[in-house]
Amino acid sequence: MSHIKSYITSAEKVIGAYSGSLPLHHFLKAFFKEHPYMGGRDRRWISQLVYHYYRLGQWGRDLPVGERILAGTFLCESTPSDLLAVLRPEWNEQIALSLTEKMSLLAPTVTPEALFPLIASLSDSIDASDFALSQLKQPKLFIRVRYRKLDKIVALLDKAGVAYEVFPNNTTIALPNGTRIEAIVTEKSWYEVQDASSQQTGELFSPAKQSRWWDCCAASGGKSILLKDQQSDVQLLVSDVRRSILDNLQHRFAAAGIKHYEARVADLTAANFPATMGNRQFDGIILDAPCSGSGTWGRTPENISFFKQEEILHYQQLQKNIARQVVPFVKKGGTLIYITCSVFKQENEEVVDYIESISELKRERGGVIAGYGKDADTMYAVRLS
Repeated sequence: MSHIKSYITSAEKVIGAYSGSLPLHHFLKAFFKEHPYMGGRDRRWISQLVYHYYRLGQWGRDLPVGERILAGTFLCESTPSDLLAVLRPEWNEQIALSLTEKMSLLAPTVTPEALFPLIASLSDSIDASDFALSQLKQPKLFIRVRYRKLDKIVALLDKAGVAYEVFPNNTTIALPNGTRIEAIVTEKSWYEVQDASSQQTGELFSPAKQSRWWDCCAASGGKSILLKDQQSDVQLLVSDVRRSILDNLQHRFAAAGIKHYEARVADLTAANFPATMGNRQFDGIILDAPCSGSGTWGRTPENISFFKQEEILHYQQLQKNIARQVVPFVKKGGTLIYITCSVFKQENEEVVDYIESISELKRERGGVIAGYGKDADTMYAVRLS
């Protein structure tokens, strides 16, 4: 009993001190560093309770913190909990009920609008209720199989006793979150860690042989590796505003066996940026735009509590600015792939409308990639030609 209550007390301390200025996992790491007497089991319990609290979004904000932690545990867990067995045995007995049934038992009743207060801003094709409810569940870890190594990877997973699901495309594998895949499959070139929805964006690429492509906000390079795996002789330029990110990208490319490409630091919002590109033209440009990241908040649920409505407009303006700078470098007859990991219409459909208004490009296919039915992130990707 005493250790259960100490976990609640410690989780309350974390929540009381956390301001949202750092990602929650970084804040927790610092908290545990200040409390070195806590063992691995203590850290796992406390972290889980804190995340349960934030998964409730704005629901029950007037309740005591401890009560919200218990309610979060009831909603987020599906098997009996030692904590609930001690502090809420009546809930623990009903832990296997459906999520809808459990929500109706709580007072005030949990609603999708309380779990995700920005529901009115969602892209039209997103099922608002299903998306909001998905915030109560940690998304899975996904890998993308390369070089037809599925059989070898599956054999290693079986040997390690790890549960997994192979998607029908035979290249996407879902694993429990927290799986140390690098310790199980030590040959890094056989796979890439990449969310299932992110992998699906590659269906829009269709690069031709020897075509010129530019991944203009490349970050860690996941989309570029996906592109190169489709057509290895693509002439590729990758750019990002941060040198440190490009350094990480180059390490990742090396591990993936990708050698022939050009990399450059580029601030796509700078007024003089177009002049630095000369008269280059590309058959395809991937614009994986900076965004709110709202489609990934199942992994970082603290954002639901700290993100402000007005920030959506900030991201939209940034996306439009970058698009305006990039579009002139699409060759006539070429392709622009616009991607976000946002669920907000202002960052998605409205930016595509803007791209169409300033260019001859027209949306060809794509849209929302719903991850909430497969324990994955939700993204938006459109091919314009």
